[in-house]
Parts: sequence; structure tokens; C-alpha cells
Amino acid sequence: MSERKYDPAFKDILPVLPTVTDFSTLEMIQEMRGARAELFGSPTPDRDDVEKQDRSIAGPDGAPPVPIRVYRPKAVAKGLRPCVFEIHGGGFMTGSIEMMDPWCQAYAAELDALVVSVEYRLAPEHPFPAGLEDCYAGLQWTAANADDLGIDPARIAVAGQSAGGGLAAATALLARDRGGPPLCFQLLEIPELDDRLETPSMKEFNDTPLWNRPNAVWSWRHYLGPNHTGEVSPYAAPARAKDLSGLPPAYVSTMEFDPLRDEGIEYAVRLLQSGVPCELHSYAGTFHGSALLPGAEPSKRNTREVGEVLRRALATS
Repeated sequence: MSERKYDPAFKDILPVLPTVTDFSTLEMIQEMRGARAELFGSPTPDRDDVEKQDRSIAGPDGAPPVPIRVYRPKAVAKGLRPCVFEIHGGGFMTGSIEMMDPWCQAYAAELDALVVSVEYRLAPEHPFPAGLEDCYAGLQWTAANADDLGIDPARIAVAGQSAGGGLAAATALLARDRGGPPLCFQLLEIPELDDRLETPSMKEFNDTPLWNRPNAVWSWRHYLGPNHTGEVSPYAAPARAKDLSGLPPAYVSTMEFDPLRDEGIEYAVRLLQSGVPCELHSYAGTFHGSALLPGAEPSKRNTREVGEVLRRALATS
């Protein structure tokens, strides 16, 4: 195997980044959640041009309420605003609204859009379909309250990163199949889509930074649940969906040295083959989560491109 040619911008950080993480027990997962909460618990100062509000909405039938956070530009709206429904990542096991807080504030301001971020239930305590149903409940609430929120119901996009990208893709599938809220776009960044773990990148990258095959094995084992048997639902693993037609236009990003790379590329190709407009960008020299290092040149390009893609997707016709 040839040496991995990471972008030089990551040279100093690579030696200190974690690789394989022990997600084998609930105790270890909770410890990781605590570490990540500490990491994201000291956020950058809030922007002075965006206001945010934490709310609790009705959850799926028989389930607890779902926390959401609504981000709204403080500038007077010139009309109905578009909306981005954001789903955080974390391997279905970790992550929170706080993790995506800077992202949500930035794009609310730059796009003059409302952003709704959802705090879904996590595995292993709450395996599939709990987290997905929370996301779908949040999307339904957003669309149902479009008038009160001041958003254009025809310009709602779903977005997510990593496991959040997989949940975003699954939410788009649910919305199509349940006749739910229409979506104008799906932003799928480094999405986690396929439980089969059979792609070349998934087989090759056993020790890559932040995410790798051993981590992915635990992620799917916990998300699908200890009692899972039989076929895996395409709403759990969207790569298993046989029909991708009729879905909203998409943008898919992947990173070169990421075990999720090939499943993202394959999903984008299948969207195109199904007649769904889709842009695909695979960033060279990068790894899963490398965009969290905002000063690196590939991360800057990624941020600019995502902003431009969303701007065009949410523009009025």
C-alpha cells in the first residue's frame, strides 16, 4: 500500500489525532460523549447578527419531546426566508446541537436563512429508528410552522455531516415515501450510508484519523441494535435503497482517506443514474472530519463550496 499523501496543512495535527476508538460498551461511549461535549462546550463567541432559540417539540408517537435550536438572522427579512434543516454527526452514538452551533450560525447569517438544528436520540440506548424518527419529526414541525417561522415551505433543504449525512439522506427518503414535507435540496457531507462495510475504502482504512473501519463496525452494530436480525432497512442504511428516483437534488462530499469515501461516491452516482441532479466533490489529501480544522486550505475550499451550493439551491426561482 502506497504512503497516504495527506495535504501538508494537516502535517502537524495528524500525529495527535485519535484513530481507533473503543466504542464497545455504553460506558466507553458515554466517556467519549463527555470528551466531545467538553471539546464543543467552549464555543466561539456567538455572532452578533444571528439570534438562536432552544425549543422542545413533540416527538414521534410514544416518544419523548425532541429538542431543536432555531437560528434566525437579526436583519429584517425582505420576504420569506429559506430554511436549512441541519442534522449533526457523531457515528449515531455521539454528537449534539452544540457541535454544529458555529456552522449553523455562520450559514444562517451568510445565506440569510433560518437554520433548524435537531437533537436526536443516540445509540446504543436508542437504536434505529429512534434517531431518524426524531429527525423526521423535526422536519415535519419545521414545515408545519413555516408561516410562524417566516420561511418559504418550498425552500427547505436538509443537511448533515457523517452520520448526520446518512440521517439526512434517510430523512429525504422518508419525506418522499411518506408524502411528507417537500425538500428542495439535500446536502450530504461525508455521509455514513452503508452498513455492509464492503467498499474498497472501508476495507482499506483501518487506522485513519477520527474515523476508520473498526469505528464504523461499532457504529452500525449499536445503531442497528443488539437484537437486529434479517434485512437492514434502507431508512437505516440509505445505500440499500433500491429506488433513488424522485429525491431532491443533492451535493455529496467525500474525503480521500476516509473509509466512508466510496459509499458516498457510489450514492452520488446512483442518484445521477436515477435522474436526480447531484454534484460530487471528493477532496484530495483529506480525512474524515478534516473540515473541523478550518484553517487548512482544503477546509476553506469546502466551506466556500458548501456555502455557494446552498446559496444556489435555496435561491428563489
